[in-house]
Amino acid sequence: MRRFLARRLLQSVLLLWVLMTFTFCLTRLAPGGPESMLLEQPKIQKVDLDRIRARFGLDDPLPLAYAKWLGNVLRLDFGMSYHYLRPPLEVIGERMWATVQLGALAYAIALIGIPLGVAAALNRGRLPDISIRVFTVMSDAVPNWWMALVIIVALSTFAGWVPRGQGTEGPLDWFRHIIIPAAILGLGGIVGFTRYVRSQVLEVIGQDYVRTARAKGLTELAVARDHILRNALLPLVTIFGGLLPALISGAALMEVIFAWPGMGRLYLDAALSRDYPLLLAMITIATIATLLGTLSADVMYGYVDPRIRYS
Repeated sequence: MRRFLARRLLQSVLLLWVLMTFTFCLTRLAPGGPESMLLEQPKIQKVDLDRIRARFGLDDPLPLAYAKWLGNVLRLDFGMSYHYLRPPLEVIGERMWATVQLGALAYAIALIGIPLGVAAALNRGRLPDISIRVFTVMSDAVPNWWMALVIIVALSTFAGWVPRGQGTEGPLDWFRHIIIPAAILGLGGIVGFTRYVRSQVLEVIGQDYVRTARAKGLTELAVARDHILRNALLPLVTIFGGLLPALISGAALMEVIFAWPGMGRLYLDAALSRDYPLLLAMITIATIATLLGTLSADVMYGYVDPRIRYS
């Protein structure tokens, strides 16, 4: 196990370095820059732009800029945000907890797809299966941003409810304002889990050991719990490891629509203003979260399935 973890950690570090190098070069080679936003101001002078570029090192050649950036990142120094004039990690820290709350609640809601998939498979061709499949098709067909706007219009019209991303008054008020964006964000996970679990359970039901367990006189509950679910849910470990980073990184749209002060809105603002230090810091954090999720899924396989051995 130790050799496996060491090898996977080394692979993750190398992959992180490759991805961040590519992202750094891509942001620097993209047309325009942070100073292009200042060109829209009528009183800006060329000497002011030159001074800004020199201050933030934008005039440095690409290899020199990359060497400086990489050396600072190794010390967890991502520079200074062009827009906030503060270290990016401080700005991210103020928004991260709100995004973690939204992503974690959406993750918990997405897990509802597991019992739905099991129920659909165990009732194949009957009313519960048909109802669940209709629900997943309709949920997958409706864009989540459109659903969010319709819900806001309906609630504001009939219940006087409006999105409020901050300044909530107590846990109940917090829950009222986070449950709707979290439910819409987690709906995609519900659809994915339901379809995947249904197909896996249907595949396991036809195996010989399931028929043998039933022939021994075990109850359907015991067969489903000890023989079907234990083997059908094993491939879901991979999805468990990658879903939470995907939800956190994909929360930008819901945060904008529902005025939730998280990292998604911050990422969009940084991209639009070409705030390179803040943008690169956020991409680095998202990449690390994804790599850690994948690594945790690989480790969980060994504990869930005793047949797996790490060498």
